[in-house]
Amino acid sequence: MQANTLTGIAALAASGHRLAAKREVEYRSLPSKSVLNRCSNPRLPFRWTINPYRGCEIGCHYCYATYTHQWLGLKDPGRFHNLIYSKEQVAGLLWRDLERGVKGPIAIGTGTDPYQPAERRFGTTRAILEVLAEVSGLTVGIMTKSDLVLRDLDLLGRVASRNTLHVSLTVTALDPDLARLLEPRAVRPDRRIRAVRELRWRGVTAGVFTAPVLPLITDAAELLSDVAKAAKRADASYWAAHPLFLRRSIRARMMPFLEDRFPRLAARYKAHYRSRVHVSGDYREWLDRRVARIRREHGLPGRVPGDMARSEAWGAQRMLLPRGAEERAARSDA
Repeated sequence: MQANTLTGIAALAASGHRLAAKREVEYRSLPSKSVLNRCSNPRLPFRWTINPYRGCEIGCHYCYATYTHQWLGLKDPGRFHNLIYSKEQVAGLLWRDLERGVKGPIAIGTGTDPYQPAERRFGTTRAILEVLAEVSGLTVGIMTKSDLVLRDLDLLGRVASRNTLHVSLTVTALDPDLARLLEPRAVRPDRRIRAVRELRWRGVTAGVFTAPVLPLITDAAELLSDVAKAAKRADASYWAAHPLFLRRSIRARMMPFLEDRFPRLAARYKAHYRSRVHVSGDYREWLDRRVARIRREHGLPGRVPGDMARSEAWGAQRMLLPRGAEERAARSDA
């Protein structure tokens, strides 16, 4: 499809240029109209989002955002993991966005990991932090699966000194083999835990999210307790856990994976998620009780400090989005 037949963000994506490539991943530039994107859902604990990249090469089999590449004119959801767009001129755009006035918390990394491997090449996230380090009075949250966040300790300290900042490391399972199976190109869980410890030692508010919790795969008390125990040892500011959210577009990737690696569970997942995207209410209550008990055992808070504490954790946003909200956010996130 030619660029002149496309509109909106798809046209912008088509007008970008190739930046680099490696064996399984291609990187392209993405001309953008803004960096800050408004979140209009009052149920969520943030009002703005920043996603430095479109697509994510970490390749999590449960990734909720794979469908968003369709707004770039790409129908194959698999392209989300091997065609990564880095936004252009983010510093100048962010300065312009901030000058218009920003009220409410900002979440970085709601639709892509801001510290995925592409960040080592392009530094798009760092360019955003360089701007945030020069302003004051904001509330900023960052979510990642990478210890690359430690590269930016200097900037994070400056951001935190003038704003309210917290950094969340996602750890779905502490077992390295299980984590690698679920998240093929994420850094090891122990490195993520060490990143939390280092952030805390440097005075940055930092915690651990176990999200999503996969039913019958990562929801065992021992597995959850292992993560909570590690979070406690790292002096994590909080620990929260949330169950799998499986929309139809994700099932196309997730079900073949389950059939291959967890064949005894595939039929149960298919039956449960055939007509729903969330876990059942009974399962959610059961998991909440288990997580609360483990949290008490290890003396861990479950809430993000500050303005983002209006829900248990802003990482729950994918489970809270009303019908159509994700699509609107993906279309506008240019």
